[in-house]
Amino acid sequence: METILGPDLCVPCGDGILNVRVGAIIIKDERALMVKSKFGDYCYSVGGRIRFGETAEQAVVREVFEETGVKMTVDRLGYVSEVYFYNDSPKLFGKPVYELAFYFYMNAPADFAPASDHIADGEEPFVWVAPDDPRTLYPGFMREALLDPKPYVVHDVRDDR
Repeated sequence: METILGPDLCVPCGDGILNVRVGAIIIKDERALMVKSKFGDYCYSVGGRIRFGETAEQAVVREVFEETGVKMTVDRLGYVSEVYFYNDSPKLFGKPVYELAFYFYMNAPADFAPASDHIADGEEPFVWVAPDDPRTLYPGFMREALLDPKPYVVHDVRDDR
């Protein structure tokens, strides 16, 4: 049965935004593949919003392919994250966001390399981040995901407002 995908699950909610997202934990040589933000000195996980009509697992496989050009499978769900923050993109700058996100460890091929050195839109570069990288990482648990991956799902709750 073909699924018809609707819009991204990002909706206005009162004065803020509800965002439902997936993230990929792609590890190679004890480093995580992340994206360097064009809005600040931080890196964030490969991934994006779930679209209406798809599961979180389907969304992360789609997002990884769209952003890296490489088709991967999911190893397992690692984290469920709830976080409040203020949006830093120009269109929604300063808007409060409640984000519910599912982060999956991915099965990256041994010879994995993204098809480009930037995400698909070409504006933000990929970076391989070690646990001791001094930059701010989002999600905030990424260093833990690298240093001490748990065999169970972690529920991470943060308020970064």
